[in-house]
Amino acid sequence: MEVSDVFLDAYGRVREEVHAVLDGISQVVLDVRPGPAANSIGWLVWHIARVQDDHVAGVAGREQVWIADGWQERFGLALEPNDIGYGHTPEQVELVRGIAPSDLRDYYDAVHAVTVEYLGGLTAADLDRVVDTNWDPHVTLGVRLVSVVDDNQQHSGQAAYVRGLLEA
Repeated sequence: MEVSDVFLDAYGRVREEVHAVLDGISQVVLDVRPGPAANSIGWLVWHIARVQDDHVAGVAGREQVWIADGWQERFGLALEPNDIGYGHTPEQVELVRGIAPSDLRDYYDAVHAVTVEYLGGLTAADLDRVVDTNWDPHVTLGVRLVSVVDDNQQHSGQAAYVRGLLEA
């Protein structure tokens, strides 16, 4: 198995979870927050896509799908263009609502498509490339890609849990 195959499998699993969470969901369930400081499913899925879009674009040296393909304007959120949701306050979480499930799925799928394109060309030697010197130790490509998958899996699990809670 090639290293690209491992990453393609991992990111493919995120896509499966995102689709499972959004399949047949109502707008009400998508937007409701189970508590005043909790994230909605819509926010969680938006954040999954934004983190993947931002971080993979950064290591690939390309513009984010969010901006390049007009998703920022389409969603019309009152947030900064490069906002990915990291450290959002409850008030900021509340701003990410009213997005149709199909639009969230389409944005995530557009991000996933460019992610797959990038991952398909990876070799084991690529993983040692330093992509972020703001940390000690510096962050390599391999660590960044694992970090994104980890973040995405945690948030997709949270979204699935919240959906189960709300629809029970």
